[in-house]
Amino acid sequence: MRTLISTAFISADGVVEGPGGEQGYRNSGWTFKDVEFVPEAYELKGREQEESSAMLLGRVSYRAFSPVWPAMAEFTTYNAMPKYVVSTTLTDGDLVTDWGETTILRSLDDVAALKETDGGSIIVHGSAALNRALSDAGLIDRYHLLVFPVLLGAGKRLFSTSDRDAQRLRLVEHDVYPNGIQKNVFDVVR
Repeated sequence: MRTLISTAFISADGVVEGPGGEQGYRNSGWTFKDVEFVPEAYELKGREQEESSAMLLGRVSYRAFSPVWPAMAEFTTYNAMPKYVVSTTLTDGDLVTDWGETTILRSLDDVAALKETDGGSIIVHGSAALNRALSDAGLIDRYHLLVFPVLLGAGKRLFSTSDRDAQRLRLVEHDVYPNGIQKNVFDVVR
């Protein structure tokens, strides 16, 4: 079974919206505004590219990343790996042609079936709504979180607010950096 990893830049109050300067969110760019750049805080991001064998995205994140990431040298490993987009509305005609093999999945059942295939880990970038649905369905196996020392209040959140049984996490890696960013890697306890 393949490991499904959710990776996120997340505020201390759980917001994942607009970390890189995306339009339409009042606090957009919060990962670099007033945060000293400390390269070692982002080591996990490079490791994710090396250790993942596929990328999973929701429709909104696919549409945001697909016009930009193929031309970015820092994402060459991601650019070459297979991508899966969970969407009930996208068609093959909506997919970009310069970002490698991309498959549209229509449901969480399709994601569960993908996890049963041979191959390495699958990394989920962005995709707040998809992350919440994957978590509620018990499909996420690990979280890679870079927690930024900021409270954003309103915004899209990584974690679901569904009324459900507690889900235990096991901290398997952590660090704190001089700029206040915390790395927390959690395995989901089953």
